[in-house]
Amino acid sequence: MSRRGDWQEDLARVVRTALDEDLRFGPDATTEATVTADAVATAELTPRVSGVVAGIPAAIAVFETVLGTGWELRQCRSDGERLEAGEPAIVVHGPVRGLLTAERTALNLLCHLSGIATATAAWVSAVDGTGCAIRDSRKTLPGLRSLQKYAVRCGGGVNHRMALGDAVLIKDNHVVAAGSVTEALRLARAHAPELACEVEVDDLGQLAEALAAGADEVLLDNFTPEQCLSAVRLRDERAPRTRLEASGGLRLENAKAYAATGVDYLAVGALTHSSPALDLGMDLR
Repeated sequence: MSRRGDWQEDLARVVRTALDEDLRFGPDATTEATVTADAVATAELTPRVSGVVAGIPAAIAVFETVLGTGWELRQCRSDGERLEAGEPAIVVHGPVRGLLTAERTALNLLCHLSGIATATAAWVSAVDGTGCAIRDSRKTLPGLRSLQKYAVRCGGGVNHRMALGDAVLIKDNHVVAAGSVTEALRLARAHAPELACEVEVDDLGQLAEALAAGADEVLLDNFTPEQCLSAVRLRDERAPRTRLEASGGLRLENAKAYAATGVDYLAVGALTHSSPALDLGMDLR
């Protein structure tokens, strides 16, 4: 898998796993009982509320897997676009049994990923004009990381590392284990000189140490906006190429205050671990 985390590389696996859960005890008993085998219809997948859509290819992959041949699809919008309530994202025409069998699996993925994209877009809007980017974390659901991080990109955010091996992030426990920020950075550089190194710091003293040791990025853990402003000034004086990331204590209502300090990123783990799903439904016509 690419280190950027191309979600399409995981899409088939996720769809297969989701359908295995739905069909593990056999075909859709309710649909088989109530719908004739020759029934066809058109289904529209539309949001009940406005939001940014993400995961249309995932929904399409579900329909492709379930329906096989003999169906038609019209994609009305693309991932990353904002939809108003009632505007269809995709329209599918085909056998009703297949449409209803695929419905919940397709919506589960589409609603979840669109919820992440919508939440990300709200954060991006909140910091508009500051030059600060909204960034995610590894606080993702098992098996869904690349899809969730894709949804963050659809919402206008940027991704942090995809896994433990594509970047170094020295946190407080690593500093304790190594003995100091300087020593942790030295060890990391010696072990993986090709990887970017980020260090988590708790105060300006540790920040000064990380800057002196040549950290590529520094995570400002639970800094206030005022402390972030001091951190930016220190960075600009001593290591202007080092990027700063604020994390902890961030809320949508204070995002602009943090971004305006001059930090490069706001780390928002909630994008992937607790964004509410966007309410989309499927309606037969």
